[in-house]
Amino acid sequence: MITLRHPLRHFLLLVALYVFGAWLATWFIERPDQVTLIWPPSGVAMGALFVLGLRWWPLVPVAVLLLHLTIQPVPTLFIPFSVAANLAAALIAASWARRRASRALGVLSVRSGLSLFEPALVSVVIGGLIGATGLVLAGIVPAPAFWSAALRWALGDLFGVVAVLPAMLIGYHWKGWDSPDPLPFRYAAIGEKWAWCWVFALSLVVVSWAARHSGAYALGFACLPMVFVLWSAIRFEPLWTALATMTIGLFLATLIGLGHAGLAPPRDLGSNAILIAFLCLITAAPLIVAAAAHENRVASVRALRRASRDALTGLVNRPAFEDGVRQLCARNPNESMALAYLDVDQFKLVNDTLSHGVGDELLRSLAAAVASVVRPGDLFARLGGDEFALLLRASTRAQAEQLADQVRRAVADFRFARDGRVIATTVSIGLVPFTAAEADYAGLFAQVDAACFTAKELGGNRVQVALPDDRHVRDRHAAMDWAVRLGNAIERGQLRLFAQCISPLRKVATSATARHFEILLRIHDPDSGELLEPGPYIAAAERFKFATRLDRQVVHLTLSWLDAHPQFAAQCGLVCINLSGASVVDDEFAQFVEERVRRSRVTPQQLCFEITETSAVRDLAQAQRFIQRLRALGCRFALDDFGSGFCSFAYLDSLDVDFFKIDGGFVRQLHSSPLALAIVRSIAEIARVMHKQTVAECTESEAIRGHLLALGVDHAQGFAIQRPLPLEEFFRAPDPALTLRQAS
Repeated sequence: MITLRHPLRHFLLLVALYVFGAWLATWFIERPDQVTLIWPPSGVAMGALFVLGLRWWPLVPVAVLLLHLTIQPVPTLFIPFSVAANLAAALIAASWARRRASRALGVLSVRSGLSLFEPALVSVVIGGLIGATGLVLAGIVPAPAFWSAALRWALGDLFGVVAVLPAMLIGYHWKGWDSPDPLPFRYAAIGEKWAWCWVFALSLVVVSWAARHSGAYALGFACLPMVFVLWSAIRFEPLWTALATMTIGLFLATLIGLGHAGLAPPRDLGSNAILIAFLCLITAAPLIVAAAAHENRVASVRALRRASRDALTGLVNRPAFEDGVRQLCARNPNESMALAYLDVDQFKLVNDTLSHGVGDELLRSLAAAVASVVRPGDLFARLGGDEFALLLRASTRAQAEQLADQVRRAVADFRFARDGRVIATTVSIGLVPFTAAEADYAGLFAQVDAACFTAKELGGNRVQVALPDDRHVRDRHAAMDWAVRLGNAIERGQLRLFAQCISPLRKVATSATARHFEILLRIHDPDSGELLEPGPYIAAAERFKFATRLDRQVVHLTLSWLDAHPQFAAQCGLVCINLSGASVVDDEFAQFVEERVRRSRVTPQQLCFEITETSAVRDLAQAQRFIQRLRALGCRFALDDFGSGFCSFAYLDSLDVDFFKIDGGFVRQLHSSPLALAIVRSIAEIARVMHKQTVAECTESEAIRGHLLALGVDHAQGFAIQRPLPLEEFFRAPDPALTLRQAS
């Protein structure tokens, strides 16, 4: 339903259209008893009531009375029947359509047109019966001609409906047809439309000239404007086709009614019916084509919208956002812009505690809250999950920071009420200013993602600008790069296993040929051919949740290598493998180790898993369960980096480990730091009391080895004993532990 600012003016305009259509229909009536060939006012009346509502019914009696008082005088007795026939037809059709086919009134399609044709057909028949009754009672036509007059009346109304009603409906509805958000249809340019107008008008002139000078072929010339109407049906908005078909239908009906076009006006009922059928056909055919073309456009646009829109929030999705950024940068190369990456803080808590449905509602509401402060022309998108992106156009760095902080405040001030709870959330925003001409989307996105993650790591609810000198963002970006390289290395088999001897400092009851060593990891870089040290990629693995996957691969590769080399496996006394904190608390990882050890020729007693002190204390109960589960197989454990993070010795009784590995930072300073010396001495004493063995990492000189021996440390590991070697080379090299024992 449309809203009218000036309903009286609108009412008078509709009355004028009605009267004009009636004047056109009666222009070529020669006798008082002659029923009009066509009746365009029926389409005007039905269209008005279809769209504006039944309360606009007074326009029909007003227009009919005005018609009979001015243009077409009739006997007084006939006037009530004339009003009743026209009003009844319009009311019946409109009531039927609005109740039983209401959706068809707002949808332009072939099916909707056919569904509206049914009530129109019934209503014109009823109108024809009422009108013919009036004609007989008023003495305008004889009683025997009742059925002929009724059918002629109905046929005239039918043509008026077919010719005029589509133009009325499309004209009223076109601006917002099918959606409150107009669909971005593509139609011909204005230049093509002007050219069409000229040739269409010229075709009507040609048909008119032919009708006057060569009547035998005038109807054949009628095909000429039809060609241009079909052109409009395919290339232009449907309103153009509706107006063009209405023009052609009325134009041809007028020529025939005036006796032009090579035919006399139809005198008998049969020829009248054939002529009206012909006029309805040539009028309806282009409309069907236009409706079908419109349906195809709607389907295409909606398919494109589904592909480019996020279903939850209605924002553009990630691919569409990326395309939009690239296009804007290409069209505006000198423009200063900024890319913002938004991640909702602690959103997982909402999903886990209130359900994913509530989480979806929160995201939808947050998107609306942010969209309310986004400037026109900026591009706002949902990337997926709780992540959004925003392209800020025509913004300096200072302006971009101000706008991003405005978005942050909008989220912080937002409150979401659900089931008696009020949810307040915040957002972390990464921001990278750039100039469009220098933009590389992939690089920009990596920078802004790193900045957003940094904002979250620094506590959230903040804007972090990605600048070249920002250490946090630089470290995050480097870690991301390492994480990607690590994932590729795992997939492509670029992990290399090294080993480093762990040598006893004192004589122990160990087989002379048993080797005690730690598995170390390197990554082969195919570009440089170098083997990369573990520090950066181990930190990246823990930061980006690769650690457990990496641990699985190391365990698998180690056992597979030893299974493939049984002669070396037989020399193993104890094989130490480092585990991350994430693996210690992962039940699936424990199950993986159990299954993998059972399939291996290596006995569980030959395996020692090293877990860091900090990871064990972080979840002590889970660490206990993990240790107990694998110790039940026969595996042993070492507490790695011991002394670097503890604040209490109380937890030591709770961890059933075999070795304390003294943190290398203390071992290196033994000869220079009294504090380091005291710490190592105390750890060695605690181990003796608890019947554990100690291993000193980073034993890099004979002087340090001598200190460790004096302090009662059991084992040493470091460059003073042996440098890390590839596994096969390690087993083929002399055993440093045996050499040291012989030297002792």
